[in-house]
Amino acid sequence: MQLYGVQSTALRYFLEVARCGSVSEASVRLNVAASAVSRQISKLELALGASLFERRARGMVLSEAGARLAAYARKSQLEAEQVVLEITELHGLQRGHVHVACSEGFALEYMPRCISAFRREYQGIHFTLEVCAPAQATEKVRSGEADLAMTFSLMPQKEIKVEHVLSGAIFAVVANSHPLAGREAVSLAELQPWPIALPKADTTIRQLFDICCGVQGLLFDPVLTTNYVAALYSFVREEGVISLASEMTLHKQVADKVLQCLPILDEGMQARRIELQSMAGRNLPAAVSAFRDFLIAELESEGPD
Repeated sequence: MQLYGVQSTALRYFLEVARCGSVSEASVRLNVAASAVSRQISKLELALGASLFERRARGMVLSEAGARLAAYARKSQLEAEQVVLEITELHGLQRGHVHVACSEGFALEYMPRCISAFRREYQGIHFTLEVCAPAQATEKVRSGEADLAMTFSLMPQKEIKVEHVLSGAIFAVVANSHPLAGREAVSLAELQPWPIALPKADTTIRQLFDICCGVQGLLFDPVLTTNYVAALYSFVREEGVISLASEMTLHKQVADKVLQCLPILDEGMQARRIELQSMAGRNLPAAVSAFRDFLIAELESEGPD
């Protein structure tokens, strides 16, 4: 069966089940009977001659065939929405919406500054800025929930196009009064005598830090661990401890000489990349494409860390 023969309703129901992992939850979200959802899934499987889900005790997981259909369906759905949007935007970028997902470090200063600068030229463009963990930001682009992601990455991701990349090297953050302030660079071993505040283990900063320390046999006992990045840097100012960040995260505070970012010499602490991501194979709407180009120009002006 050709994909153009697949009913749009069936694809919509299929995508919702893929998103929820449950027919019953998908039926609630779609406001239809669960039996109707099951029927559409069964029709798809019969028409395509393949099982689209693996039924497990904890829910329904996409099979290999299901994953391929989901990727196609998401792109088709987004492109249909794009056509409708572009018809209403025939007179240029007067209207539009951009959904950006980013990790918290970019949401503190960088992304609000970029959105504001972009809107000075295109005031009809509205934004949704969603803050989440790096892997979640990528997943939101992959699923079509977000148009773009600005995030830290340690490895290539499936179904993701990297629009731009630059170094996401990790720096030591200190207050101006700290004994290490003014140093050109430091090693992890040199940080060990001082109190340190760290993010939780689901961040790329903490993952690389723990790996590098493990390789060298360095032990740190953080005086503060938090999932709220802004709290770390407030604590650095108040308590005088050390923390970790990318230079871009604290660009304004470093420029205003509130905090200092010291390069860390250990090789593993340069393994991260900052990536601007979109869904592979998707034709971006005009507003999204314009903001992507704007971000790339901004990132290029940042230069290497």
